[in-house]
Parts: sequence; structure tokens; C-alpha cells
Amino acid sequence: MKRYVLALIVPILLISHAIAGQATSPSLQGAWQAVELTFPGPTPRTIVVPEPRPNLTVISARYYSRVQVEAAEPRAAIADVAKATADQLRATWGPLGAEAGTYEVTGNLITMRPIAAKNPAAMAPGAFTTWSYRLDGNTLWVTAERNQHGPIVNPVTVKSVRVE
Repeated sequence: MKRYVLALIVPILLISHAIAGQATSPSLQGAWQAVELTFPGPTPRTIVVPEPRPNLTVISARYYSRVQVEAAEPRAAIADVAKATADQLRATWGPLGAEAGTYEVTGNLITMRPIAAKNPAAMAPGAFTTWSYRLDGNTLWVTAERNQHGPIVNPVTVKSVRVE
């Protein structure tokens, strides 16, 4: 009798373990770096982000944080910030983007709600951005879909790779 029960239980456990393993989908959680930006519209273009990639997005179970430098050339270091001109400050700090907040996933959509951001408008009450996403192994594509003002016209698509 014990052999009969054991003969039934072992295959059931193995099958349920295999099914559970297949049911788990790849996770958005982790550290990511953007490697390519695709801009549609009247003058479509794709930009490959060169090494070293000056950006990082970290996604946890409920929160995200992202920082990126959006400059074609290296930014100049300012020797004395107190003596810097407005143009020097803009050239150094203008291309820096930073944002952190909470996110929710519904289907293939991620809605991000900033808590802290370099741009104060991004933190306004009710501010959000919704992105569609596709995840294939360690590659993630996100496309801006809408924000609190409505649909995004000519939405950028960002291709990122997992770096951890």
C-alpha cells in the first residue's frame, strides 16, 4: 500500500514542480541599463548608448529608481560651483535625469508614480507615466504610452539589458 501511495505522490510532486517552474515569468525586478533608444515620428532615429553607459534603473518589488546622463559628450566638472556661470551649471547638470517612486504592473503595462525627481513637474500630485513593456530573458523594451495629460505622441522605446 505504501508503495502504491508513493508511486502516485512522487509523479504528482514532480509534475506540480515542473508546472510551477513554467508558471513563473521573468521578473522586472533587478538592475537595468538602457542600451538603445528608438524615436518614431517625422524623423525617426535609433540611438545606441555607448559604453560606459551612463544610466541605471533599479526595480524592486514595489519601487523604482533611475538616473541617466543625456549628453553626447562627457560633462565638464565644475571646479567651484559658487563661481560657475548659469551656462556652466546648465551644461553640467542639465543633461542629468533622476527619478524614484512607486510602480504598478497591470498586464503588459507599468505605471510609474514619481516620489522624488530632478524635475519638480514630474512629482506633481497625480503625475504618472504608463509604459507598455516586453521582457525577453535579460532584455526589456519599454514604450511610453501615456501620462496624466493623455497619450504620448511619438513615444520613445527604450531597450535595456539586465546588468546584475
